[in-house]
Amino acid sequence: MQAIRRVVFNQKGGVGKSTITVNLAAVAAKQGKRVLLVDLDPQGNASHYLMGSAARDEAPSLAGLFEQMLSISMFSKEPSDFVRATPLPGLSLLASHPDLAELMGKLEARYKMFKLKEALDSLSGQFDEIWIDTPPALNFFTRSALIAADRCLIPFDCDAFSRQALYNLRVNTEEIRADHNPELFIEGIVVNQFQARASLPVRLVEELKQEGLPVLSSPLSSSVKIRESHDAALPMVYLDPRHKLSREFEALYQELARDGRPA
Repeated sequence: MQAIRRVVFNQKGGVGKSTITVNLAAVAAKQGKRVLLVDLDPQGNASHYLMGSAARDEAPSLAGLFEQMLSISMFSKEPSDFVRATPLPGLSLLASHPDLAELMGKLEARYKMFKLKEALDSLSGQFDEIWIDTPPALNFFTRSALIAADRCLIPFDCDAFSRQALYNLRVNTEEIRADHNPELFIEGIVVNQFQARASLPVRLVEELKQEGLPVLSSPLSSSVKIRESHDAALPMVYLDPRHKLSREFEALYQELARDGRPA
């Protein structure tokens, strides 16, 4: 059975991509799923969130995997050799590395956009779910992720600029779907930093729904607790399982697990 592959994607920075990816992956792992998180962002926020200072250790990373893709060798390692265990049971990591930024131009010049998909194809049977975190840009790595995934989640942080970005995101995703990956679909828009008592977020979300956009019904609240979670390198469901935001991540995950692919 092939793993479900989700990419969390938005060209706008600061919308919570890494936070959402890590916390939903952690919820899945805590519920007994075998989960792989792929951190394609050279900044490595998701890797640091899961591993803390150990994320900077000289250990297998995506940079090593992509470097291998640029050469042909009789002694190539398997993609599984680059997967790291995390402190959380059931959750593994293909970690980011700063060298990814330097490798991107070389990979793009050699048209290696399908290589991530091939690597995840070989890993798919080892996991139930694969979650992919992406840089805040439409570049080689995000295109590779959209080609490798079958579902796309778009974070929306209840901001007018983020709303405008949604329309470009839909076009870009549809273009990848038409040209490279017919299995890809937008699973939903994740409402992040939501303040139910503030008029602007409520109005923006309602307008998105009226436009027929696939807004998920489980929003994520704004909370300083998430900063403590980042600092502790511990996802919310492990840091404080009873916190409102932990329950919201669980509700969002259950919504995704329940809905499946639209007809």
